[in-house]
Amino acid sequence: MNGRLALAGVVWAAVSVAAFVAIGNVIVAAGLVVFGLVLLVVLGMASDWDSHPDFEERERYRSRRRKDKWDRNAGVRARDRQRWEAHQARQAEKAARRPQQD
Repeated sequence: MNGRLALAGVVWAAVSVAAFVAIGNVIVAAGLVVFGLVLLVVLGMASDWDSHPDFEERERYRSRRRKDKWDRNAGVRARDRQRWEAHQARQAEKAARRPQQD
């Protein structure tokens, strides 16, 4: 856990206890505690904001994945191409045998 986040958690806990002790209204104190908790969560989520990969890194990764997939499926594409060429040959043969309609 990040040191700043831990410090913020300790401050939030201390302020929460102080809010319940100092404020006579429990609902207002609970509202402040919840608001502080939301701020703490936002702080935690934003702590690694700059550590994500940038657009170019993500695109390089996607490009590598697409290339790997393309290489993995080379045999399937070759087999499909052979089947298509055989189908086209059968269709051409069928068309050649069919009498011409004038």
